[in-house]
Amino acid sequence: MGGPTGEGKTSVTCLLTGGAGYIGGHVARRLQRAGHEVVILDDLSTGLPARVAGLPLIEASLVTDPDRLRQALTEHAVHGIVHLAAKKAVPESVERPLYYYEQNVQGTIALLQAAAKADVRWTLYSSSAAVYGSTGDGLVDEDHPTAPTSPYGETKLAAEWLVRRNAEAQGTAWASLRYFNVAGAADAILADRGVFNLLPIVLRALDRGEDIEVFGGDWPTPDGSCVRDYVHVEDLAEAHLTAVHALEDGRLAAGIFNVGRGEGVSVLAMLAAVERAVGSPVPYRIVARRPGDPASVVADAARIQRELGWRAHRDLADIVHSAWQAWAQPA
Repeated sequence: MGGPTGEGKTSVTCLLTGGAGYIGGHVARRLQRAGHEVVILDDLSTGLPARVAGLPLIEASLVTDPDRLRQALTEHAVHGIVHLAAKKAVPESVERPLYYYEQNVQGTIALLQAAAKADVRWTLYSSSAAVYGSTGDGLVDEDHPTAPTSPYGETKLAAEWLVRRNAEAQGTAWASLRYFNVAGAADAILADRGVFNLLPIVLRALDRGEDIEVFGGDWPTPDGSCVRDYVHVEDLAEAHLTAVHALEDGRLAAGIFNVGRGEGVSVLAMLAAVERAVGSPVPYRIVARRPGDPASVVADAARIQRELGWRAHRDLADIVHSAWQAWAQPA
């Protein structure tokens, strides 16, 4: 497991489940740049091999390919797991709750079972602010009650419980990063080209000359649209690297951390930021609310700064500009 990373840390081998995804590709690149050996396991249902070119890539599902998972952990002498693989669309989870529980909860069980047999030392879990549900106007810290409003949020919370309880039983280290809304991009190859996050939805609609659908204009927020905390994906990747180092060197045995900027941005404010970035109007229309959406979710990220020394450095303009630049370039 090698020598120094160049950042005063020891190189270790990390398995990234879902590592060919939008977030996974950024995390993989950041860990690799720090000198760590990175192995990707992804079913490629939404992941793209180009995002992790040059890294070992095992095309497999946590749910249906347990043997390939166990083989990957053993063959690559995996030290720690960054568990990013999950289905993540709130509306789809409302329509297909059993599928979401199968993929996100059963998939996590299969991963933890394999990890226990391979003597993996720590697990870093990719959680979500969706575990909180409706939170009101204030900042949300990690001690806020968890009451998810969608099956997606429920599955992320259930998997978080599994990671914690299993680590306690196995005597291994664990941490959970509760992402708020992730956006932006390092470059065109790593850009978010999915169909569920706000910025790619807006940029795709602009390409097609279509109006943006804003789900609800009567929420209890300043402008009537939903409010979220947007964090740049490169800041999020830095948060993963910080947590990996803390888990690896023993400074962190267990912990739950919000990853956000602590600043609420409404949907309409985001559309205005896109207008400034692209230099043209962004047409939109108000439609009915979506089931499972909370009105406002904004992070209190003081704990991760206090305990791990991480904070977000990129602002909303950086997020929107980087997303637009990556979207406009050929991948």
